[in-house]
Amino acid sequence: MHAAVIVFPGSNCDRDMAVAFRQAGARVTMVWHKDTALPDGVDVVGIPGGFSFGDYLRCGAIAANSPICRSVIAHAGRGGYVLGICNGFQVLTETGMLPGVLLRNAALKYVCRTVRLRVETADSAFTCGYAAGDEITIPVAHHDGNYFADADTLKWLDDQDRVVFRYLDNPNGSVDDIAGIVSENRRVLGMMPHPERMADPMHGGTDGASFFSGLAAALAHA
Repeated sequence: MHAAVIVFPGSNCDRDMAVAFRQAGARVTMVWHKDTALPDGVDVVGIPGGFSFGDYLRCGAIAANSPICRSVIAHAGRGGYVLGICNGFQVLTETGMLPGVLLRNAALKYVCRTVRLRVETADSAFTCGYAAGDEITIPVAHHDGNYFADADTLKWLDDQDRVVFRYLDNPNGSVDDIAGIVSENRRVLGMMPHPERMADPMHGGTDGASFFSGLAAALAHA
């Protein structure tokens, strides 16, 4: 698996994501936001957490218009895999690669703690390392993680089994406790929790490791 991790000014989880990919056996290339093309042979693009461009305008809005994002959108359009975590999820909604928006947390406060999630489906390359119904513990760290979509979009997501993670202890007010969703072709995933921060025993748990190892295994057999 060849993973490209995009780096924006203000990214602070790019190295964490790269380490998690490497621990799963991936070759990783770091890609600067001003680059106009992805490296040859990339299987999955990772858009990391952090505060790209200081979260000015709307979170992820400036990053979504960076030169490299045009190549990421094209990669997704060709059926390539894209992973957006936290700020990366915000970027994916701003580019239109995923539906919905990420609003200010309902309590209007930054939240940084571990939360419990339920894996809603194992039917994606990103979640195949789990079983549907598994309960896992993953950290969150965000101020604008409150996922919202209109009723028609929510029904569409549910009907297509595209909600992949739900909060068991909702930290931000997300509608229907949604913590992560996939695209219609199931190859683009956005989630607010940080599996890369729970992928090594030194982190205090390894519930995130199966996310990356499952993805690596799925792409090896794609």
